[in-house]
Amino acid sequence: MAVRALRAGVVFGVLALLMGCAVSSMPQATPEEIAAKTYVADGAPKLTLFTVINNNTGSGGHTALMVSGSQRVIFDPAGSFFHADVAERGDVLFGMTPGWVQAYKGAHARSTYHVVSQEFVVSPEQAERALQLVLSNGAVGNAFCTQSTSSILRQVPGFEDVKTTFYPANLMRQLATRPGVVMNEYYENDAGDVRDGIIAAQS
Repeated sequence: MAVRALRAGVVFGVLALLMGCAVSSMPQATPEEIAAKTYVADGAPKLTLFTVINNNTGSGGHTALMVSGSQRVIFDPAGSFFHADVAERGDVLFGMTPGWVQAYKGAHARSTYHVVSQEFVVSPEQAERALQLVLSNGAVGNAFCTQSTSSILRQVPGFEDVKTTFYPANLMRQLATRPGVVMNEYYENDAGDVRDGIIAAQS
């Protein structure tokens, strides 16, 4: 009984820690709306992990994965980034131009959090596999942002050694040791939440 109670306590602790990933479901974009927003980035195919980190504790608050291949999208599992001009379906944000990528980071960075980007140049085949996985994954339940992202990454050739985890900072540390990673930290000093950040970024 003591072991069961301990396990239950750990599970509830994880869920409480990751409630930053918890949001309500939003209307799903139609195929026509998605097609109208499709954006293809210049340059080599890339995968970019975004991790939202608490400035005071160093703990993670959210995980997302940007895939840049035949199109560029952000897999924002159980995320809170919504805008009328962004098509979203199954927790995938479409049409991620440089401006929208900056808006995404700016919406999450504030006085209490910053955003760590970990970028990897990958092959077209790796990018397309990642794109297929995020498109077919579907919407993610509350507090499962890192679990779903790490599970997807380990299915991409070359990333099979990624361990599934519920903790954003854990996944970030795993990728920090991989060859070729380019890391960047983005800070802002404003108050407010993600929605306030979206308004500020688009004004």
